[in-house]
Amino acid sequence: MPMLRPMKKSSLVIFDCDGVLVDTEQAANKSLTERLNLLGWDISYEACRRRFVGKSLKSVQAEVEVELGRNLAADWDVTIEREEIEVFRHTTEAIVGVEAQVMRLRDLGIPYCVASSGRIEKMHATLGSAGLLPVLKDVLFSATMVKNGKPAPDLFLHAASAMGYAPETCIVIEDSRPGVEAGVAAGMRVLGYAGDPLTDRAALETAGATVFENMRHLPKLLDLS
Repeated sequence: MPMLRPMKKSSLVIFDCDGVLVDTEQAANKSLTERLNLLGWDISYEACRRRFVGKSLKSVQAEVEVELGRNLAADWDVTIEREEIEVFRHTTEAIVGVEAQVMRLRDLGIPYCVASSGRIEKMHATLGSAGLLPVLKDVLFSATMVKNGKPAPDLFLHAASAMGYAPETCIVIEDSRPGVEAGVAAGMRVLGYAGDPLTDRAALETAGATVFENMRHLPKLLDLS
């Protein structure tokens, strides 16, 4: 396990959104699996989740087109996300225990933000449904703001710069291998949340994350306890 470094008031905590703040991964990946099956790709839910979790739908579309050997509609990714948004707007719940941790950071004066592969509109829908939007709406960063999504470091570097923090002072909380790889590539310390039984814990560790399974453990990992 990587050596833990003490949390400082000058540090920035960067949360991923899906699977870290809000419980959307299962529904989103089941829907994506069904869509890919209809397109002619006989991929299982488990394989779909392993391959695409943490990636933007734009990146997913590019991989699907290669796999199928044909182009999809130019707005395929946008259409899927819009349909997801309508579902998530009313059905999304917060990851167990995460609201208390965000509030703890706020009360301690430790800065935080969200850096997600999803669009801002989607984050507004999911975080709004989960009751987290009031404390996060002003610090949302999307992969649509940068050239390359995760596993490239662009999004985390953009978020850190916009918030006014050097990469080496940032701590990323992720639940996917692409997200962990992005954080490591950005020169940030990464915590891998593996509360979902289907999360590939070994992949998170291999990619360079310190893995934890319960949001109650976050204060200790951040040296806040």
